[in-house]
Amino acid sequence: MDPEQELVLEGMLGLREDGRWQTREVGINMPRQNGKGEILIARELFGLFELGERLIIHTAHEFKTSAEHFNRLEAIVRDSPELHAQVKRSPNGRILGYRYSHGEESIELQNGARIEFKTRTKSGMRGFAGVDLLVLDEAMIISEAAHSSAMPIIRASKAQRGPQLLYTGSAVDQEIHDHSMVWTRVRERGIAGDDPDLTYFEWSIDVEHPDDVSDEMMLDQALWQQVNFAIVRGRVTLEHMEWERRSMSTRGFIIELLGGGDYPATDGSSDVLFSLDDWLALEDPESVVIDPVCLAFDVSPDRRTSIVAAGRNEQGHLHVEVIHSGAGTGWVTDRLTSLYAKHEVVEIVCDGYGPSAAIARKVDEAGITVHRLDAGQYGIACGTFVDAIGESTVRHLGQNELTVAIRGAKARPLVDRWAWSRTKSTVDISPLVASTLALWSALENDVGEVTIF
Repeated sequence: MDPEQELVLEGMLGLREDGRWQTREVGINMPRQNGKGEILIARELFGLFELGERLIIHTAHEFKTSAEHFNRLEAIVRDSPELHAQVKRSPNGRILGYRYSHGEESIELQNGARIEFKTRTKSGMRGFAGVDLLVLDEAMIISEAAHSSAMPIIRASKAQRGPQLLYTGSAVDQEIHDHSMVWTRVRERGIAGDDPDLTYFEWSIDVEHPDDVSDEMMLDQALWQQVNFAIVRGRVTLEHMEWERRSMSTRGFIIELLGGGDYPATDGSSDVLFSLDDWLALEDPESVVIDPVCLAFDVSPDRRTSIVAAGRNEQGHLHVEVIHSGAGTGWVTDRLTSLYAKHEVVEIVCDGYGPSAAIARKVDEAGITVHRLDAGQYGIACGTFVDAIGESTVRHLGQNELTVAIRGAKARPLVDRWAWSRTKSTVDISPLVASTLALWSALENDVGEVTIF
């Protein structure tokens, strides 16, 4: 076993003073092909042959996934004379313990202990009782119904150490994982660290969403190795992972191989938006923003960039305006430098974790310091923008770029807030993101605040 795999096994096998499992639930979350399967095989073999667990159930969301795990475990048992000798036989020595029927794959020992391999369904776990170890593999795809069906089958366990429930999976992608809420709740409990019945392990890039991964992070091979111990242990080469980076989509590489997931909000907060009608009601073609102003820029996944100014108009209302929105990023530094020279600019801001980071560095090098918002500030900015619309305190010119962005914008969850999602949205939302950040900056700096008559 790798040291990382040993770490997980030691953590999940801790005992209390009374000899019972220290934690009844275990979550293992790591990028693809790093060794989750070997951890499960070791735990299942240990339970079957050493701990005296009478019934182990291994489940996956698809038959082929469960069957593949059965094939791997069976090969290990057959290749070990000591283990193979314990498999159930007839009185005349004929081997009976390996069962290969479709959907009924199992291994049974002479003492009656067995492990079964199942495909998860809404009611597929009903009828089982007294399960000592339940494994829910590919945990990012567990429906609420399947989970509710599975949980009660371990409550009647007579195992000396008590029952144990294992979840193993990789990062969630809301766009393709329709049943990810169960795994997301396990992860939230694990990160919180205050549930005495759960031990949780995760290898992942330190961001809250794929949108937050910068170009530099995508290319950082040291970061790859931090979250992929299979590279450190020599099973995967950096050359191979570089090939994967070039071949896969940016989002796919981040989620599948860096562990930067797009997890659903468990409290429904990702549905927080506003109506297009509310936005259109605030249109004022005569509104003119006056100095001082704050500027913000944002870059979309397809490398379109928007610059937005925010401040107050002559009537004292907040005002947001798209200064420029177009393809590419090469023009951005010169345009920001020009605006900075011509106007009284309080500050320039951007999302510190998105694709804007590379431009921010160039602007810094041009002698203008860019304020990079962290995830918490970004979440606050999004809420502030929506509040300004709800309270009718902001004006705009009705620019088409911003209207289109608002019409197609989708939200994504943060830890306790939400933010605009570049990857889930159906259009280029860089004008909306830049407007959100610019408005936040104007309010934070009390730009041009006057009494409204």
